Amino acid sequence: MFGLFKSNPTAKLRKKMQQVQEKSMQAQRRGDIRSHSMLSAEADELWKEIQRLEADEKK
Repeated sequence: MFGLFKSNPTAKLRKKMQQVQEKSMQAQRRGDIRSHSMLSAEADELWKEIQRLEADEKK
């Protein structure tokens, strides 16, 4: 019951990752491959951080 109002740290990261992926897709559609690559790398780093946090929660 008290966990209801507890913030989920991975939820914020997932939302940010989704936004970065959206920007990456738009850059690719515009033909801006350099920006697409940089944004894809940022999304990958966010995904690794999410996985690390979820693994720590399971312990």
